[in-house]
Amino acid sequence: MNLIDTHAHIYSSKFDSDRDQVIDEIREAGIERIFMPNVDVDTIDRMLDCETRYGDLCVPMMGLHPCDVKDGFEQQLYVMEDWLNKRSFAAVGEIGTDLYWDKTTFEIQKEALNIQIGWAKEKNLPIVLHCRESIDETIDLIGNAQDGSLSGIFHCFTGTLDQAKQITKLGFLLGIGGVSTYKNGGLDAVIPFIGIENLVLETDAPYLAPVPFRGKRNTPAYLPFIAQRVGDLLQISVAEVAQITKTNALNLFREITV
Repeated sequence: MNLIDTHAHIYSSKFDSDRDQVIDEIREAGIERIFMPNVDVDTIDRMLDCETRYGDLCVPMMGLHPCDVKDGFEQQLYVMEDWLNKRSFAAVGEIGTDLYWDKTTFEIQKEALNIQIGWAKEKNLPIVLHCRESIDETIDLIGNAQDGSLSGIFHCFTGTLDQAKQITKLGFLLGIGGVSTYKNGGLDAVIPFIGIENLVLETDAPYLAPVPFRGKRNTPAYLPFIAQRVGDLLQISVAEVAQITKTNALNLFREITV
């Protein structure tokens, strides 16, 4: 298979003890690209080190995760904007909103999101959105910002069919990960009714490992299990899932070949 993982934190400290071995396993599993979302200022060096070491595989993004939007977040954004001005990145991400961990920062989360959306428009880059417990709020924010120039992914989509349709109408893709394999994940009521042209695959490694690895450290090497689940739900072959979602990802991130 020729699969693309559109969202994995392969630079995470959880891989520090065996990263080279994990990378070998990822390659053996047929993964051709890993798009790495940034989290905060402290993760930039680790992420770029992975790009340096595995540049044919690992591609960085740049953005401030909503859970790291705290008082003084503007200082982090200054650093990130400087990086975006001096070299290329695949996307502005991981950005968005999160009402699971801390609802009190929602107003500054929205401020940070809108600033980063501005970067994406200015630089003609896609955005990769986190929206835990805040899908409706994020749909509204993107709807207000969409002027025809925005594209991107609603990462780790776990919403309803109606929400999925709203997202695709906005011109965004759905990032489908390990939750699709969970018995009560809910995506069996969504994926069969959403065209595969609207989907990309992701692991969110080291988090949210698919069945049969649920509860363990996730890795992009497990992406074929997600592809198989999507194929089963859509009643198409895994090879077709791999090819179409790969094309979707490359078109979004403006890469021609792998």
